[in-house]
Amino acid sequence: MRNVRRSSDNTAVSPVIATVLLLAITVMLSSMVFVLMQGALTTAEKPPAQATVSVRGLSNGFHVIRMTTLDQTIDPAKIQYDLSPENLDDGNPIRGKVSDPGVYGLIGANVSFHDRDAGYSVSQGDYFVIDSTTVGSDSGTWRFKLVDLSTNSVMVDVILPPIET
Repeated sequence: MRNVRRSSDNTAVSPVIATVLLLAITVMLSSMVFVLMQGALTTAEKPPAQATVSVRGLSNGFHVIRMTTLDQTIDPAKIQYDLSPENLDDGNPIRGKVSDPGVYGLIGANVSFHDRDAGYSVSQGDYFVIDSTTVGSDSGTWRFKLVDLSTNSVMVDVILPPIET
């Protein structure tokens, strides 16, 4: 009978595989630390929103102000509207937030906001409807402003055109 010698190699993983595993774990951990710290490293403020609107005075006594472009979506609670006559002796200014219950999505209000995509955000395509006859903005020169309260910047400042007849 021959003596058969068995090799007694007790290593569980080859050195090459062990090195690859250690490198993979190191890369994964450093990536996780980078992702977690990335938010703390960036301290840049949010840039002011850039918007353009189209304004129409309709023959039924309403003005429609549509957001034709808006470079970011904004929380309605952070936008204030201001409707005021050029000469404050001509009428009282009307001011409020877009998120107010008497404004957001309400049909028939003096000033109403309509969220076209129903995403509870102000975005491109959304529009305001102003009952100009009731408010008094159908006569004289009136100005409509939208202010982003998070950056304290004026997004929109337009003069309402005359009502079509």
